[in-house]
Amino acid sequence: TLLAMAGLCIAGEASALVAQHVFGIQPCPWCILQRVLYLVIAALCLMGAVARTSALHKFFAGAALVFASLVAATALYQHFVAAQSSSCNLTLADKIISALRLESLAPAMFQVTASCADAAVSVLGVPFEFWSLALAGVLAVAALPVIFERRARR
Repeated sequence: TLLAMAGLCIAGEASALVAQHVFGIQPCPWCILQRVLYLVIAALCLMGAVARTSALHKFFAGAALVFASLVAATALYQHFVAAQSSSCNLTLADKIISALRLESLAPAMFQVTASCADAAVSVLGVPFEFWSLALAGVLAVAALPVIFERRARR
């Protein structure tokens, strides 16, 4: 399950990069923050998948659930608040991205190229951030059986 969750995160990242670099859907700071959170979830899931104990599997799945909840909150904030603003400059997302210096480390992946209002686009009639919200929901639901898994007694 944890490997599948990591794969979904990587597929989501790949989809975002294709949307940006092939279809010209430019990311705002909130979009980039969601990318960062998905990479954190993928790393947590990979660490959980290779962990040797059930307790560690549960710990990493729980951490992934927390970060999936952060993605969901970020996507909702992006849609209902940030997209209504003409500028994302100096928002929490912008400050986090700047503090991590991600734009200079991997500009093709983390460079902010649009304002929040400009980044408010739809794919197949669904706002782009709702696709991210859906993925976060799938990840959260997938983490639950891992967290609450009970070991069979011998």
